[in-house]
Amino acid sequence: MADMPVAPIRLGVNIDHVATVRNARGGRHPDPVKAAEVAIAAGADGITAHLREDRRHIVDADVVRLKERLGKPLNLEMAATAEMIGIARKLKPHAACIVPERREERTTEGGLDAAGQRETLRRAVGELAGAGIRVSLFIAAEPAQIDAAAGIGASVIEIHTGTWCDALTAGQGTAAVAEFHRIAHGAKLAQSAGLEVHAGHGLDFLSAEKIASLDEIVELNIGHFLVGEAIFAGLGAAVRLMRSAMDRGRAQAGRQSGVR
Repeated sequence: MADMPVAPIRLGVNIDHVATVRNARGGRHPDPVKAAEVAIAAGADGITAHLREDRRHIVDADVVRLKERLGKPLNLEMAATAEMIGIARKLKPHAACIVPERREERTTEGGLDAAGQRETLRRAVGELAGAGIRVSLFIAAEPAQIDAAAGIGASVIEIHTGTWCDALTAGQGTAAVAEFHRIAHGAKLAQSAGLEVHAGHGLDFLSAEKIASLDEIVELNIGHFLVGEAIFAGLGAAVRLMRSAMDRGRAQAGRQSGVR
């Protein structure tokens, strides 16, 4: 049987840690907005920036400039607080991804408890969607969380891939396989519930290629790894390599579809 066509997978590049480097010394360099422009020129389909409550990397002026200067969608990662909802409603990014946030964490450590915060998240999603912003929830690939996301009214989920990536890095083969199966099952469940499915956290070239083979997933958001690779290869080259890895994975999805 001939290979079945599969929709391309989008790449969103998170430029938070360009701002981390800038803020380590102060001043204007390196400029995360310039990094976003380089990433887009190299093949990124959109840019993600996380405006944290403590402004540890991206700051308010960054997201304003990103919205003004980007010719591609801006995905604003944010906590479901009144301050962040107000900023998003004023800025009107293409999308807002609601994530859990703790001041003491170095990076987002897990998915939202959508099932346990239904009313808080329902209000946040309603306010953002009412401003014309596409809303996603960053959650683990657990049926209860996926069902809650659909019930809350989100149009998109982003599956947290960090646990899987950590297992791969640690050489925990059995755990990695089990976690990948959980992600694959969750992606199918979410798609069947009418949700658009994205994924991200901890992905590198190999793991991005693997997860791109899941044709239910239409977007990957990747940041820290690409900023790290940029030290050695340049950001444009790192994005192009990631784009190629994802495209190889997507081609595998097409071959799998042809035998389903």
